[in-house]
Amino acid sequence: MPVRETDVHQLTHQSANYHLDVSLDTTTACWYVLDDRSVLLWGANSARVELATDSGLSAYMDRLAREPANALKTLRGGWGLAFADGNRNRLLLAVDRAARSSVCFSPNASGFAFGLTARDVGAMRDGGGAIRSQALFDYLYSHVISAPETVFADVERLQPGEFLEFDGESVTRNYYWQPTYGSAEASSHFFPAREEMMTLLERAVRREVGPGKTAAFLSGGTDSSTIAGMLTKVTNQPAETYSIGFDAPGFDEMEYARIAARHFHTNQNEYYVTPDDLVTSIPEVARAYDQPFGNSSALPAFFCARLAATDGVTKMLGGDGGDEIFGGNTRYVKQRMFDAYRHMPRWLDRTVVESLLVRPTLTARIPLISKVRSYVEQARVPMPDRMRTYNLVERLGAEAIFTEAFLAQVDTAAPAHGDAAWYAQCGHPAIVNKMLQYDWKYTLADNDLPKVVGTCNMVGVRVGFPMLDEDLVEFANALPASWKVKGVQLRPFFKSALAGFLPRKIIRKKKHGFGLPFGLWLRKHAGLQQLAFGSLESFRDRGVVRREFIDNFINTRLQEHAGYYGELVWTMIMLEQWLQAYAPHFNSK
Repeated sequence: MPVRETDVHQLTHQSANYHLDVSLDTTTACWYVLDDRSVLLWGANSARVELATDSGLSAYMDRLAREPANALKTLRGGWGLAFADGNRNRLLLAVDRAARSSVCFSPNASGFAFGLTARDVGAMRDGGGAIRSQALFDYLYSHVISAPETVFADVERLQPGEFLEFDGESVTRNYYWQPTYGSAEASSHFFPAREEMMTLLERAVRREVGPGKTAAFLSGGTDSSTIAGMLTKVTNQPAETYSIGFDAPGFDEMEYARIAARHFHTNQNEYYVTPDDLVTSIPEVARAYDQPFGNSSALPAFFCARLAATDGVTKMLGGDGGDEIFGGNTRYVKQRMFDAYRHMPRWLDRTVVESLLVRPTLTARIPLISKVRSYVEQARVPMPDRMRTYNLVERLGAEAIFTEAFLAQVDTAAPAHGDAAWYAQCGHPAIVNKMLQYDWKYTLADNDLPKVVGTCNMVGVRVGFPMLDEDLVEFANALPASWKVKGVQLRPFFKSALAGFLPRKIIRKKKHGFGLPFGLWLRKHAGLQQLAFGSLESFRDRGVVRREFIDNFINTRLQEHAGYYGELVWTMIMLEQWLQAYAPHFNSK
């Protein structure tokens, strides 16, 4: 049987009904061929073991042909898969449950193209892939371009747990897996469940270790500290840990990273990012992504991964996913409180509360009542629209930011429609679980995972996410919602289980992460100003944003609140740097 396992750079498959091209760059992949059927798999070591024998390969191909959803559920970790079935003239594409390994595609007149990046697939199309104005609006609105869309016209990507089938003429998309949540609220099994969680965590870390030198990101938060401690435990030697700091008030969390390092006796490695680092690395990081990416914590992640790479680390473990399965984001408490108001009796809602609080003339001069009024006004907005009330584009107004010509090309309501459609997929009644499913896509798959994977790829380091282990995720999703958020307490169950494992200061600390003091530095650092304002000068000539808006932002807004308004400046800079590299002549006019 001709089974090939190799570094696949370019694969061509000719079928009776279509021509298939795939670009995998230099990614190590396995290509298994059996008669007129082939499986291309990248990223899943456990799956490769299953396919390494004649009988295993033949049986798995049969399952993919007959029941693709069930066959795909057996794969673990971060992977992408392509199954070309010459017997049925059918192509199947799939991505892992969290879309850690991006799969982009484009059906066109000459066949069907797919690859790991939107840019590669766009390049395989006639004309090289035109830039979508709608994608640029979505990016500036959300800081990322959320799947299934990409920045290129006619190029899409798979969403978490999704697969597609192409029969030579049409594409059918479906999910083989989506998060499902338990409904029980009883706490009688709380203590046995804590032991089970710790066992699953240890097993998840063990699965991610090696080969080569494995280390861990360490921000000093609950999740990264847990992974670092477990890495020390499963290897029976001090883990190599890497932390990033900032010499800026309110941003440096190195103290907590050091607490965790001392507690677990890790070999701690530290790097302090400076404004000069941003000047030299912003263009490099912006151009490393296949489409515009505006998560500012990508810069700290890059320096952390680069430091590890210089030490010979071949794989980094991150704590990403813990918040999104155990309930660790602060907005879960806030939105749960807003939701409590919406469940008040209607007669009280209408005749007592709102008549007293929503009238500005009665409340504007009373600070405490004004805060309650603000709470009521937000609570009246249904989810997920309520989360967009904090969005900077919403607050400033699209008409004040974008040119008329650009707005004529886009649907400003598109991000809201996408949010609502995904949010509605969760059938569980608890708002906490609905938000967890929402964040599984928008926070993890679209944002945090590409941040870590992309920056690690830049320095040639692989990355693993033990918190996304399939067994651990299923366990966490089955937990009662009250174990994830209870009153104003975030993830009470998770913290209780770790009480004897983590230092008390880390369990009690407020969530922070790798926040970047960009706005603060921008006001003081001449080199950063030159890069930022130069990028904005170039960007305002592209016909996307009003020239007077950028002038006002530079001269007024940043002086008022550099941290708050610096967020939008960052996204525009990263977009302009990306456009200079890959679409220098783009203009929306």
